[in-house]
Amino acid sequence: MFNLEEELKKLPEKPGVYLMHDKDDHIIYVGKAVILKNRVRQYFQKSRNVSPKIARMIEQIAWFEYIVTDSELEALVLECNLIKEHNPKYNTMLKDGKSYPFLKATVSEDYPRFVFARQMKRDGAKYFGPFTSGAAIRSTIELLNKLFHLRSCRKVLPRDIGKERPCLYHQMGQCPAPCQGTVSKEEYRENFQKALSFLNGNTKEVLRDLEKKMKQYAEQMQFEEAAVYRDLIDSVKQVTERQKITSDDHEDRDIIAMARMDDEAVVQVFFIRGGKLIGREHYYLTGVNGEEEPHILGAFIKQMYAGTPYIPRELWTEVLPEDDEAIREWLGKKRGHKVFFRNPKRGEKERLLDLAKRNARMVLEQDIEKLKRERERTLGAMEELEGLLGLAGLNRVESYDISNINGFETVGSMVVFENGRAKKNDYRKFRIRSVTGPDDYHSMEELLTRRFTHGQRENLAEMDSFRLFPDVIFMDGGKGQVNVAERVLAELGITIPVCGMVKDDHHRTRGLFFCNEEIPIDTHGQGFRLLTRIQDETHRFAIEYHRQIRGKAQVHSILDDIPMIGVARRKALMKYYESIEEIKKATVEELKTVPGMNERAAEAVVEFFHK
Repeated sequence: MFNLEEELKKLPEKPGVYLMHDKDDHIIYVGKAVILKNRVRQYFQKSRNVSPKIARMIEQIAWFEYIVTDSELEALVLECNLIKEHNPKYNTMLKDGKSYPFLKATVSEDYPRFVFARQMKRDGAKYFGPFTSGAAIRSTIELLNKLFHLRSCRKVLPRDIGKERPCLYHQMGQCPAPCQGTVSKEEYRENFQKALSFLNGNTKEVLRDLEKKMKQYAEQMQFEEAAVYRDLIDSVKQVTERQKITSDDHEDRDIIAMARMDDEAVVQVFFIRGGKLIGREHYYLTGVNGEEEPHILGAFIKQMYAGTPYIPRELWTEVLPEDDEAIREWLGKKRGHKVFFRNPKRGEKERLLDLAKRNARMVLEQDIEKLKRERERTLGAMEELEGLLGLAGLNRVESYDISNINGFETVGSMVVFENGRAKKNDYRKFRIRSVTGPDDYHSMEELLTRRFTHGQRENLAEMDSFRLFPDVIFMDGGKGQVNVAERVLAELGITIPVCGMVKDDHHRTRGLFFCNEEIPIDTHGQGFRLLTRIQDETHRFAIEYHRQIRGKAQVHSILDDIPMIGVARRKALMKYYESIEEIKKATVEELKTVPGMNERAAEAVVEFFHK
């Protein structure tokens, strides 16, 4: 069950992408956030003014999830990928097909260049990005050409060598003029490789040189020149904050990372398709205590991909799984082509694997805390009640309530909790038969007698909830209700502790009545909260049943009291005749003409009205 308040508290103060789901589990909105905690919480602030479209979207949110990233840039590009993949209903602002630019390195050319590109293609080039700022890419290309003396022209080399005179950039000392044959292919490509290394993150030396020159110009009071280097440094930093979530090789791969704690583990899988992260999923594993990571990973992969129709070409993992060769062969046969395990140790690939691991760790830590809180409110609460009552081994709890209005249609409810959790399959309803008028004590006596007499029968079905007796009975009331229950149990020869939930003047539980004395209870403890849940659930179940009975009584027709007249015949009669008075006047022969009526039914109607 998705608890909105609890999930909002768990949101991290990190950048990332959030996905809103409706009740049918459709993704209806994908958004990015600089700080997930702040952005997602805004949607559920009642005081916040939103557009009608967003208000409609918020009304449909059943649950949400999120993916943590390293930067806002990564979050934005991931948001774009997910929107294109899932086409969410409410992401109208990003449905215009807008694309984000790349920095393209034409590595397959004899004299390669850096150019601006709107999309990745399978053309043998190397791509960096995508990025949100086209201006930053152009500034960086200009910087790379200046620093590493690279060409910016579109000439086809070496075909066009010597056909035209060198351009202005050569005269400015920025380009070595390969178009004139003044630099060898080997020397030029060596400089280009240095530029690639720079783009791959080896920027410290170059940035140090740029900062040194900026300071020199500033000390010489040449502020315009210093500002040029300052802007170039900013552009470099912006571009080299690369997008790890998109790769340039268009491969399909799954990135698998694991986090473990005690006997629990979470495996996070990032699904990369066509070089883009299109989704992720986390899986829970139990019974991992004492097991080595390769064993756990091997067990997960075998279970995961046994039921998966699509197998990617690559699986990235921190360690090789146990029996990796056999698993690889098995996966290859399922896929129809070879499957490879990769174990990245450095660079962007290693950082992407680390991102998956951090998401796995975050899910595990949050769920461990959730499990701890859940234990406190269930098993911890039961232990608290054991201490209060001096009882041991409490597991199954049953609670009963009576509902009526001035004695009309009295009903009873039986609610069951096991290990601190409601067990709704074992709930039961009772329609009180022997009591007339508002008499809760005798109504409860009938309910309990029927419940435990039934439970004492032999050969009860395995699924019959009456077959199991509770470890303790909670009565919605004090001494009087407890005495009724104890008397019924004694007459049936059954020994079960009975405890009353004593209320104050505001109808709130103030203590427990047990063994002829009132026991005070800490109203801030988990035991008290569990009692409140039991009490509220018992009331709810009884009231809902009574409302259901009242609703049926309100639509009751006098025709329902006639033998042989069921729902179908009643509807047919009401459709054929305009009023009950006309039905009263009808003869047997006339009634027989009504669809569905035979002679015996017609005689029953005439006899009912004329007896």
